[in-house]
Amino acid sequence: MVGDKHDLSSVFDALANVHRREVIRYLAIRPRSISELARLRSLSLPAIHKHIRVLEEAAMVKRRKIGRTNILALERAPLRLLQTWVEQFHPYWGSEAESLETYATYLNKTRETEESS
Repeated sequence: MVGDKHDLSSVFDALANVHRREVIRYLAIRPRSISELARLRSLSLPAIHKHIRVLEEAAMVKRRKIGRTNILALERAPLRLLQTWVEQFHPYWGSEAESLETYATYLNKTRETEESS
């Protein structure tokens, strides 16, 4: 079921591959056949089927057979789950000024102040 930690892990695993991210991008525009996705990614049918299987296990795509053609459509719920997870960090993003270098400078100044006291 979408919503538990296991599903979020499978979404991250599915999106870890560039071909699968591109498949998601293509399916966000409109449903497509598996052979069309293979052509768009310049992949063999066995290779695209492996990627599709990972996306299906993550519940990110839905397959529908029309005649002899398998059509895939994007399932948006896992992406919403991912978006919700990422948005929890929004308050902590801050500005570019809040970088590791800025923090290191702050620590050095604090240490210098303490040593001079």
